[in-house]
Amino acid sequence: MAKIIDGKAISAEIRKEICEEVKSFEAENGFLPGLAVIIVGENPASKVYVRNKKKACEDVGFYSEVIEMPEETSEEELLSVIDRLNNDKKIHGILVQLPLPKHINEESVLLKINPAKDVDAFHPFNVGKIMTGNYDLAPCTPAGVMELIRRSGVEIRGKECVIVGRSNIVGKPQAMLMLAADATVTICHSRTKDLADVCRRADILVAAIGKPNFFGADMVKEGAVVIDVGINRGDDGKLVGDVNFAEVEPKASYITPVPGGVGPMTITMLLKNTLTAAKVSAKKH
Repeated sequence: MAKIIDGKAISAEIRKEICEEVKSFEAENGFLPGLAVIIVGENPASKVYVRNKKKACEDVGFYSEVIEMPEETSEEELLSVIDRLNNDKKIHGILVQLPLPKHINEESVLLKINPAKDVDAFHPFNVGKIMTGNYDLAPCTPAGVMELIRRSGVEIRGKECVIVGRSNIVGKPQAMLMLAADATVTICHSRTKDLADVCRRADILVAAIGKPNFFGADMVKEGAVVIDVGINRGDDGKLVGDVNFAEVEPKASYITPVPGGVGPMTITMLLKNTLTAAKVSAKKH
C-alpha cells in the first residue's frame, strides 16, 4: 500500500515556517512582504480563490491588498493599476486572477507585471530563467509538487520522471524543475504513442491532463511515486483526480490524494514566492 502524501499537512508545515520567517524578516528590514491580487469581473470561482489568498496572507502576517475591478474595466485601466503596483514599495508580489474578461488580452497583462513581482512566474522573463535553471520564482503548482516529493523523503536525483500534460502552467515548468533536480524527464501529451508504456517506465509519474480517473493501475510501475495534479468533478459531483486512486494506490509507493494533495500547496507556494520576492527586493535596497 502506498504512503499518502498529505498536502494539507505539508502545506501547514511550510506556512508555519513562512510565519516564522516573516517575523525575522520584519525585524531585520522594518517592513512586511506585500502581495496584491487583482480580480476583474464576477467569476464566482475566482472570487473564492481571491478570498482564500487574502486569508492566507493574513494568516502568515503579510501585508495584502485585493483590488476588485468591474467586468467592463478596460485593458488600459487594468494596465495602469499594474503600473501603480509595479512602483509601490509595499508590494512585492502582483497576481492577476485569471481568467480575465474576453475583451482584455491576458498576454499584455502578464507582460506588464514587473518580473521581480511576478509571483505566478508566468512572465516570459521568469519562464526563461526557469529554462536556464537560474531562477528565484517558480510557478506555484509545479513548485508545490517538488516540495511534496522532497518533504516525503523521496530522492529525485537520477530517477526517471514522466510528466503527462504539456501546459505552460504545469507540464512544461514541472519538467524544468525536475531537470534542475537531476531527474531524467519525459513529457507526454495527447499525441504521445503508447502512452501507457511510457508511463510504466516512470519512477515518478506526474499526471496533469484534466481527465477524471484516466490513469489506472495498468499505467503505473510497481513502487512508483504518483503525483496527481488533476482536479475534476466526477459524475456524482465529487472532486476526483486524473489518477484512479483506488486502483493505483495499492501499486504505488507514494501517492497524492485529490482533494488534499497538490491543491493546498498552490497558495502556499504563492506565499513562499512573495516572501522570496520581498527578500530579493530587500537585498537591493
